[in-house]
Amino acid sequence: MPPTTPYAGKFSTCVPYSNNNNHPQPHSPYRSGTAPKPSKENNIYNGGYSAAENPYDIPQPHCSYRSSSVSSVATKEQHHHYNNNNGSCSENPYASSPQPRSPQQHSSSCPGRAHRHTSSTTTTTSSSSGSGSEQSCRNNAAPGKTRFYGHGITASYGEMCYHDNSLVSASLEALIQHLVPTVDYYPDRSYVFTFLLSSRLFLHPYELMTRVCHLCVEQQRSGDALLDKIRFREVAPKLVQLLTEWTETFPYDFRDERMMRCLKDMTHHVARGDEYSWRAMQQMTQRLIKRLSALGQYEEAVAALNAVAAERPAALKSKQASGQRSDILSVCDDPFVLAQQLTHIELDRLSFIGPEEFIQTFAMKDPLENHKGFFRKRKTSNLEAYVNWFNRLSFLVATEICMPVKKKHRARIIEFFIDVAQECFNIGNFNSLMAIITGMNMSPIARLKKTWSKVNTDKFEILEHQMDPSSNFSNYRTALRGATQRSETAHSSQEKIVIPFFSLLIKDIYFLNEGCSSRLANGHINFEKLWELAKQVSEFLVWRQVVCPFDRDRRILQYLVTTPVYTEDELHLASYESEGPENNMEKDSRRSLRSSLLHRENRS
Repeated sequence: MPPTTPYAGKFSTCVPYSNNNNHPQPHSPYRSGTAPKPSKENNIYNGGYSAAENPYDIPQPHCSYRSSSVSSVATKEQHHHYNNNNGSCSENPYASSPQPRSPQQHSSSCPGRAHRHTSSTTTTTSSSSGSGSEQSCRNNAAPGKTRFYGHGITASYGEMCYHDNSLVSASLEALIQHLVPTVDYYPDRSYVFTFLLSSRLFLHPYELMTRVCHLCVEQQRSGDALLDKIRFREVAPKLVQLLTEWTETFPYDFRDERMMRCLKDMTHHVARGDEYSWRAMQQMTQRLIKRLSALGQYEEAVAALNAVAAERPAALKSKQASGQRSDILSVCDDPFVLAQQLTHIELDRLSFIGPEEFIQTFAMKDPLENHKGFFRKRKTSNLEAYVNWFNRLSFLVATEICMPVKKKHRARIIEFFIDVAQECFNIGNFNSLMAIITGMNMSPIARLKKTWSKVNTDKFEILEHQMDPSSNFSNYRTALRGATQRSETAHSSQEKIVIPFFSLLIKDIYFLNEGCSSRLANGHINFEKLWELAKQVSEFLVWRQVVCPFDRDRRILQYLVTTPVYTEDELHLASYESEGPENNMEKDSRRSLRSSLLHRENRS
């Protein structure tokens, strides 16, 4: 029977594998001969994809802004290690980590910056940043007054409202103006990231870029051509810096031809005033084109791999013919190695997800959005591809369990995947961990009572306990905090790995958006919400830029991403063939599935 306990197990009963690179790999109990070993070469996948060009054989352009700007949004916590190098585990390696403090709200640079573009200033004091800031914004045309309501200072500078020197709300026009650099001003980098990320909730990126560039140029006009040239030469490096941060952090915005035309126009404009800035613009454009080219190659290769995986060979259509098909143990019989290869795939696919894709998943829901055509065109394809990978891994696990004819072979594969899941947990690969647990809990697998009776489920119950969805995944969130703190104080590249349960991350961002209004009653943008969205997305950017330290094994990788898997109906039918129906309902279900699948085969 599959585990049915209410997750009462304690992780102290589990002895994790060491995740130290210097530690020898554990002996595999599944080794039945000479299994292929991971390749020691440093090349990528060694051309392992026969269907198309290796989608991951693409050099990633260095992005200095991501590492610096993200750190300004995510707060460093106290040092903590959950890695146990001696191979013993006396307690949950994550559970002992303290609750991290909430990051400080970020100031959007000098509040006086907004004051230079407004006509009135009001300062009040309030005990909260919500209602107090709203009130101060509504009264920003009134004479300045100071009132004391406990603690905290709320100030209005024209159409921008601050609480304790942190921007909490503003009009859209004021936010756009606040993004525009001048000779003596450049916006705070956390503000640049936050506004570029969430501005697409309110206007098209092309419209934002056009307005920012126009304002930057117009602010230098004085009526004197020579003076205008001198003034623009002084501000040009800051404009180039802003565009560089935009292209490096949100490069996919520039798949829009209008964005590229606007960038080209600004390059010509900069060339007339400052040769140094013009060269910087040229280099920036070259890096952008390289990144977009890599993205296009990746998307084409993933599409080709999915097409190969969608083929339905005869060996997959019949359990009797399963001997013609390789199983996972014939490709890799070491759980530690398989967990490493899964981590490669996870990090490779994470690296191509743009931060703006999280926002665009719900951007069309905003009733103020007037550019829905853009969001229909700009799909969240890389985010969706990553979610599809999670589903594929779950079905691959279920397929591998259902394929063997003999019960003892099915039990051995179940135990193997339990060990792989444990290795994923030790590495910090929570997405693959959850995909494996999901696959093993599918109803076609859960009903295999005779098979489960041959399996020691103690470790599986412990892993399920770690990913228990009760209390909003509190156990998992504790483990994730521990992994994050280990990453921040890492002494090796392996300790830096944090791969979150991705569907839950998307869910958290979705409910953050749904639970908070984007606009306040006075029409201002709720910038506190934008800070929180940026905080969550910035953590993801830190995680995705980690380079996987493990050796690649092209045979294992190709098997994981291309081998065909059962559909849901095929899984149910294979389950009934493994262990016959137990009641009339299951008998009717098997009869219906056989008829349905036979009809589909005849039509194809």
